Amino acid sequence: MANTIVWITGGSSGIGAALIETVPFKDAQIIDISRSGSQIGIEHWSLDLSNPNSWLEVEAKLLFQMAMFTGNRAVFIHAAATVEPIGFAGEVDSLSYRNSLLLNSVAPQMLGHAFLRASAQFSGARDLLLISSGVAKIPYEGWSSYCAGKAALEQWVAVTGAEQQRDPSGCRILSVNPGAVATPIYSQLSKADERSFPAIEKFRDLLSSDRLKDPKSVAHKIWKLIDDPTVTSGTPVDIRQRP
Repeated sequence: MANTIVWITGGSSGIGAALIETVPFKDAQIIDISRSGSQIGIEHWSLDLSNPNSWLEVEAKLLFQMAMFTGNRAVFIHAAATVEPIGFAGEVDSLSYRNSLLLNSVAPQMLGHAFLRASAQFSGARDLLLISSGVAKIPYEGWSSYCAGKAALEQWVAVTGAEQQRDPSGCRILSVNPGAVATPIYSQLSKADERSFPAIEKFRDLLSSDRLKDPKSVAHKIWKLIDDPTVTSGTPVDIRQRP
């Protein structure tokens, strides 16, 4: 049996896929929670996390796996996100706007809750990392659902992280800002026009100047957080400031 079990959402591309490729634990059991999956040999739960029904399904699977797990470390990383729709509130498609709010805001809270509940009786080390963004603190016109979703994620981490600190064996919960990373999100964003996203030139400059970070290099830094005892639960971590 593996000593470490790892769940990663959004593992089909971007940071999620890079995290799966760079898991540092030998013989870890790795589960990719995404719509399409990304790697042969990795256990895949095919779920659309913008669908509320998927959250209870994930919780049921987590409860089952944690009840069977005999290792000493459990890690859950939520990397799934969407930048669509790009455009002003009140103008974009309502269904797409709803799905964005569900995936970017509600899903991380529900899945984080599910992991905490499923691992409550686990005596080993627990880490829950939610991938955030600088947009949690910087409002961009045309990106209301994405900015609001990441802000909600960070507040959830702050509150639940403080709750977990009350228990010496509590789960460590972190929000992680990876900075500007070369992922499909930036490719999607580059197609926007100035009317729907007034700050588009700033992001096009990032693409054209090759200043986007490599996903694998960012993933390695994220994994280093797991073994860093100086990072306390509830902390927002900016990967750009990490060695």
